[in-house]
Amino acid sequence: MEEAPRVDTAQLMELLSVALGVYYGDFTAAAASENLTASQGKTLTVLRRGPVAMRALAETLACDASNVTGIINRLEKRDLVRREASASDRRVTHLVITPEGERVTDTIRARMHATQDGLKKLGDRDRDRLFALLERVFVTGAD
Repeated sequence: MEEAPRVDTAQLMELLSVALGVYYGDFTAAAASENLTASQGKTLTVLRRGPVAMRALAETLACDASNVTGIINRLEKRDLVRREASASDRRVTHLVITPEGERVTDTIRARMHATQDGLKKLGDRDRDRLFALLERVFVTGAD
């Protein structure tokens, strides 16, 4: 009996590219519905995981620190984030999502219909597997 052809890395990368394109387009439209740019929405998503130093946020967003300052200034004006001095090093500013920022992040996720519809096609077992695989591939320190 013949073995099914194996999927190679290039095929996986292509499918990830398609999946991320759908996700990014869905995310960008949902963020725009809240009058946010994709970068502002991504910032809220990152901060939802916990407070982050300005420099670390710039690295995560892969942009210059001056760009992060502009993003944070606009989010701060809308009371979506706030700046806090680090308790251990007053030279470091941590960025913290506000309750309003959390609400907006939840709204963005709820409006990501293409992404949600795709994930709803999976049963519980497949969702668990996908979660474990993505965590293993992309989350630092996961085995």
